[in-house]
Amino acid sequence: MTAKVIHRLGVRSSYIQTAAMGSIALCLTLWMRAAGLDQDERGNAERRAIFVGLWGPTLWTISQSVAELE
Repeated sequence: MTAKVIHRLGVRSSYIQTAAMGSIALCLTLWMRAAGLDQDERGNAERRAIFVGLWGPTLWTISQSVAELE
């Protein structure tokens, strides 16, 4: 159902795939940045990187569903 709504809005699967790749790049950037923080702040920064890293597979799966409708 979500894929149908996204397809009706005119969002192409390539746009969602680009967002998925961007979220992976953002995850890596946040993770590398966390290495430079002190121990107290590192845990929160690493959890943020993991959270953003979960967007990639989710967006990629949605893009595959939208691609089937195109």
